[in-house]
Amino acid sequence: MGEGIGRMVRITAITANQDQPRSSLGDLEDLQSSINTHGVLEPLLVRPLEDGRYELVSGERRFHAAMAVGLAEVPCIELRVTDQQALEIALIENLQRKDLTSFEEADGYKTLIAKYDYTHEQVAQAVGRSRVTVTETLRLLQIPDSIRDLCRHADITAKGILLEIAKAADLDTMAQLIREIVENRLDRAAIRQRRAQLDNPNSDSEARASAQVQRPFMVRFRNPDRIFSMSLSFRTETEPEPRQVIDALHEVIREIEASISEAKTSDP
Repeated sequence: MGEGIGRMVRITAITANQDQPRSSLGDLEDLQSSINTHGVLEPLLVRPLEDGRYELVSGERRFHAAMAVGLAEVPCIELRVTDQQALEIALIENLQRKDLTSFEEADGYKTLIAKYDYTHEQVAQAVGRSRVTVTETLRLLQIPDSIRDLCRHADITAKGILLEIAKAADLDTMAQLIREIVENRLDRAAIRQRRAQLDNPNSDSEARASAQVQRPFMVRFRNPDRIFSMSLSFRTETEPEPRQVIDALHEVIREIEASISEAKTSDP
């Protein structure tokens, strides 16, 4: 315990981690200004390599900002971890800081699965997420780069909304959803409904047609003395005319009279 803690390491002796989940460092200007004034306040995490150098485990933004302001050394905590553990730590630190985009998070999970044969459950345990969250996040990888660019330009970053876009049937539908999200400020529920309509363009008209058939025009009558009430339903394309209502009532009367006559005839 304690070996390597607080060690100052030459910045030229540190190399980046190829499995680093972060693909974009973002704006480093404020961080550079802080480091230039106060130095690196939080140590980087590194692991020793066989050639005597160190590989960065986490702290990529601090590392690059320190190089930009010309620091010769940075404070480091030395860890002796495997490749898999190094990636886990990098993911965990970035997720805790909320420094990763949803796509970077998905790419990190994919590396653990593809390169190190993790299951979704193992990824979840490693990074402190639920298995469902891991599986849903990986689904974002179905969004191609061209659609990711549209999302970035539209400032769509919420994972829930990105998941709805990922579930769309094709690229055109994805692009259409993004346009409508921006123009109409759709929330997730509205996006889900719109996606279903775009994926099944005939379903909406079929539903309306079905509704017209299943919801007949109703004509109701209640006796003023409330002794009886009645209603007639008309399965027609348009609302029935008064003459049609009268004809229908006559038809009902004829049916009742015919039933009475048949009952008298059959009565011995």
